[in-house]
Amino acid sequence: MGKGRLEAFSDGVIAILITIMVLELHPPEGSDLEALRSLGPTLVAYVVSFMYVGIYWNNHHHLLHVAKVVNGRVLWANMFLLFWLSLIPFGTAWMRQTDFAVFPTAVYGGLLLCAALGYFSLVRTLIRAPGQSPTLAAALGSDWKGKVSLVIYVIGIALALVAPVAAFGLYALVALIWFVPDRRIERALDR
Repeated sequence: MGKGRLEAFSDGVIAILITIMVLELHPPEGSDLEALRSLGPTLVAYVVSFMYVGIYWNNHHHLLHVAKVVNGRVLWANMFLLFWLSLIPFGTAWMRQTDFAVFPTAVYGGLLLCAALGYFSLVRTLIRAPGQSPTLAAALGSDWKGKVSLVIYVIGIALALVAPVAAFGLYALVALIWFVPDRRIERALDR
């Protein structure tokens, strides 16, 4: 089975998610700097969520670039990832509308954790697909970023119950960790 349709569908879903998030941004009521400053938390939540969706798109692209084959299991693993990514606009909107309240911030972290697990599932399913290139498994290696991210998400979710803004800071930290380009796949392809 070719991977072109999987890539095209995923790109379309991710483009729609970014569109939904930007449509949730509303201009301030006033025309001065103070009116814009009132949007601070909204803009911060948007930027971090946009970074996450962009990071997943980028890594998804690299992952499928190395993958040689996809099968039905890969399609379902990809849908599992896209399901969790599709909830990020909801989590972002709820968190920002409640000014980073305890439960919405914990739920947002839970969505990020589930998306990370969805990506992990997609990676493992791709690696196990019959006929897959061994380059993929070699390129991904031990995936320390993925493992550290999962731990930070769990800590963030627990922290959200007592200090939601600090928890959001941890979620932003994970985005920053992943914002630095991951060169494992490119290095494997160069070999």
